[in-house]
Amino acid sequence: MLTHQGTKVLHTPRLTLRRFTMEDALPMFETWANDPRVTRFLTWEPHGTPQVTRQLLAQWCADYEKPDNYNWAMELDGRLIGSIGVVRMDEKSERVDLGYCMAYDCWNQGLMPEAARAVIDYLFGQVGIHRLTICHAVKNPASGRVAQKCGLTYEGTMREFEKSAEGEFLDIAWYGIVRSEWEKQR
Repeated sequence: MLTHQGTKVLHTPRLTLRRFTMEDALPMFETWANDPRVTRFLTWEPHGTPQVTRQLLAQWCADYEKPDNYNWAMELDGRLIGSIGVVRMDEKSERVDLGYCMAYDCWNQGLMPEAARAVIDYLFGQVGIHRLTICHAVKNPASGRVAQKCGLTYEGTMREFEKSAEGEFLDIAWYGIVRSEWEKQR
């Protein structure tokens, strides 16, 4: 049984993971939400205006009232650089899917694995999940490297499983970790 705690502040050596606020709308828009390099393999299009980002954040901020909401803003030296959170949850099976995106100028610095490890530890250690998965477009192998660096095991590829915002059907690779594996890694 899951023990929901909601989105709590987490710290890593370089990052602060915290709840989003409405003040994050413009930095989020300017930093990654409007960047087609970031959204290329995602199911949503780059935000066309800051208002689109504000509307999304209004919903995200309202969702923090729910104790089973896990959605973090990623900060590096006080600068908002990305988001990471649970994108799907199966309460009965105590299973979650983790999703993330980050500003292009922050790629390839080890920041996303650092954030993901903190969130994974929180979800297993505090919330009590049994299984966590990360999936990514095969055409975006860097996202798979994040999963591997976090100790997840490649489990297979679903062919033409997701349709990108650009209308392309994408093969999606799946990585997973179960509680016993997480415990061994600690």
